[in-house]
Amino acid sequence: MLRVKSFEPLLRPFAAVLRPLALASLVANVALIVTGAAVRLTDSGLGCPTWPKCTDESYTTTAAMGVHGVIEFGNRLLTFVLVGLAVACFLGALARPRRRSLVRLSVAVGLGIPMQGVVGGITVLTHLNPWVVGLHFLLSVALITAAFAFWRRIGEGDDAPVALVPGPLRSLAALTALASLAVVAVGVIVTGSGPHSGDRGAKRNGLDPAAISQVHADLVFLLIGLSVALWFALRAVPAPPAAARAALVLVVVELAQGLVGFVQYFTHLPVALVAAHMLGAGLVWTATLAVLWSLRSRPVVPAASSAVAARSQAPEPVAAA
Repeated sequence: MLRVKSFEPLLRPFAAVLRPLALASLVANVALIVTGAAVRLTDSGLGCPTWPKCTDESYTTTAAMGVHGVIEFGNRLLTFVLVGLAVACFLGALARPRRRSLVRLSVAVGLGIPMQGVVGGITVLTHLNPWVVGLHFLLSVALITAAFAFWRRIGEGDDAPVALVPGPLRSLAALTALASLAVVAVGVIVTGSGPHSGDRGAKRNGLDPAAISQVHADLVFLLIGLSVALWFALRAVPAPPAAARAALVLVVVELAQGLVGFVQYFTHLPVALVAAHMLGAGLVWTATLAVLWSLRSRPVVPAASSAVAARSQAPEPVAAA
């Protein structure tokens, strides 16, 4: 483990607010989906026509680029906010020398953000190729997963997780999570076939929007069915109340997201509803992660017990001759 004792006074302030910092990082990564939606839905995807610069001569937007340049450049600036939060979380994790898992998770989030920026640059350089744009969104989902894990692990120990529900219920939850991920992934493909390309000249993926939307809707019905079944099952067995509440929240979020999805489809994809639907995708996945987390526990080892255990494992001092 890194030696941080000499830096402990500098790290202590970050450790004191580590949980709020982790929550801010999670919220900011969900917000990145919304700002990305704003770029796409305002046809500002090529507001900065190159990368890493905004123009061939400038790293920032210029007056000649108008509002599209401002929107695209503003989305790029959010990356620096995410990096700042990730660095603060890493410093706070370093201040907890017995929590190696926290350091690893903070590093995963920190490395994922510049990777997300690079993929975003590739989307610009490929003139908003719909498959690359979809990868850009899915990487946000991966970052949300890592940020959520970091946030929840702060209040847990590093021992092996203990299951709180029977095996069949854990399998049902895993199947629900797979269905949730499939809904998000196919939703990305639906977006790539639709009219909101991010720029008037950007190509689409060539799939039939009606057909792929039907596949997406079928998966949504499957997900809601699995989630409702999981909620009833958690209420029928001696499961922690928090698990049933998390499953209920997931069902409510899914129903709201499904309602927005159907309304936007039958009203010909108005910009405001599409943006709300993209935010909903991030919230559905976050609620799914909350359900998975509620089904297991990692016991927290008190600091005093850790110190006693460390002393008991230390070698006995050798008496001087």
